Amino acid sequence: MTTVTVHEAKTNLSKLIAEVLAGGDVVIARGKEPVARLVPIAEVNKHARRVPGRLKGLVAIDERFFEPLPPEELDRWNGEKD
Repeated sequence: MTTVTVHEAKTNLSKLIAEVLAGGDVVIARGKEPVARLVPIAEVNKHARRVPGRLKGLVAIDERFFEPLPPEELDRWNGEKD
């Protein structure tokens, strides 16, 4: 795993992208604290695949869903009460 600072990442972005595409792992840090990881876009997309109907039969919505919220809860949603 390669760890670079934000400045190094900006300076060597092309090299870091090549490293990631070759299977490497690149972490970008602010000072000594890691804040981001550079990954190939294919890896990101495989987790984001949507399948219609995936939760069919697992989620149930009854008539209460359509009832108005109680005034106290509605106030909280509107940020009027803590």
